[in-house]
Amino acid sequence: MTTLTSDRVEADLDPAAFMAQAEAAGWGDGLPLIPPTEERVREHVDASGRPPDDVVAVLETVATRFTVEKIAVNAVMAGTRPATMPLLCAAIEAMTDPSQELSGLNATTAPVVSALFVNGPIRHRLHVPFAGGCFGGEAGPGPAIGRALRLVMRNVAGQRIGTTSESVFGQPARVTGIVVGEFEERSPWAPLAERRGVPGDAVTAYAAMGTANILDMVAATGADVLEVIGKSVAYLGTNAFVPQAVLAEVAIAINPTWAMEIVGRDFPDIRDVQELIWRHASLPVGWFPAHFHPDLEEWGRIKPDGRVHLVSSPEDVIVFVCGGNGGLHATFMQCFSGTLAATRSVRSPA
Repeated sequence: MTTLTSDRVEADLDPAAFMAQAEAAGWGDGLPLIPPTEERVREHVDASGRPPDDVVAVLETVATRFTVEKIAVNAVMAGTRPATMPLLCAAIEAMTDPSQELSGLNATTAPVVSALFVNGPIRHRLHVPFAGGCFGGEAGPGPAIGRALRLVMRNVAGQRIGTTSESVFGQPARVTGIVVGEFEERSPWAPLAERRGVPGDAVTAYAAMGTANILDMVAATGADVLEVIGKSVAYLGTNAFVPQAVLAEVAIAINPTWAMEIVGRDFPDIRDVQELIWRHASLPVGWFPAHFHPDLEEWGRIKPDGRVHLVSSPEDVIVFVCGGNGGLHATFMQCFSGTLAATRSVRSPA
């Protein structure tokens, strides 16, 4: 039998009583919690295929060690199934990659959250949403998985609004997270993680400032669609247009109808898709208030044609396919500048 190592706290198993206890102790997020009994935690640890005291990641800036058991405790409280543990551990590995700058994400005034994009057969095994309503609305495990990670940020990484986190507005995903799969079966391109060098079961962590919709009801060609997408994501107030934001990305989810029947038909090479979006995702320097101009010049953001691009290169445009087959829409997520996405393989339990 797996021996658990964390300190024990007497918990009332009555749901209402445990909820009150959790609120008083600061463990929760305002939503109902499942009591993390030893039996439930042990089941989650066993499903990870790793020892309970195995250190999944370390966040040096706050001397935090993310152990399998600590992840399991929060996963139980969030209501995830034990089978999600390998994905949760891989997500923590990606989220704590130095390129994600997790300490900054947790502490900033911005409404940023580590969004997760899942690839590989694990999408089917765990029923991770990737079709209609995948960003919210499908009655699948996505919100519970995301919520487990947000509880880990709270209870292990110590994120607290008003003390360790100065987020001015926050966003709903700081409670339920963003967990979405790629609709690989309806994509004309290789899966996102595979393009990033990690084939098979994998998860990509991306510092997202929320989601926004793009609508085009009349586009006839792939170039039309990509022009609308590129011009839609380039708006003045996004973090990536801060002059010093030389490290920035933008993530774009294209619906399967556009991907298969329009964009993929005209642009079978994903690099051409990224290049065209990048080209359109720019603004004339004259659109920027005058006080921006000296810093844009200093940081080399103004191109010879007098335009400022949202991100440095086409490789910084992250494109993947998901959503329903109704078409007409894309979704984009601006990033928290100074970060880059990180991808990790999901280990199958022994």
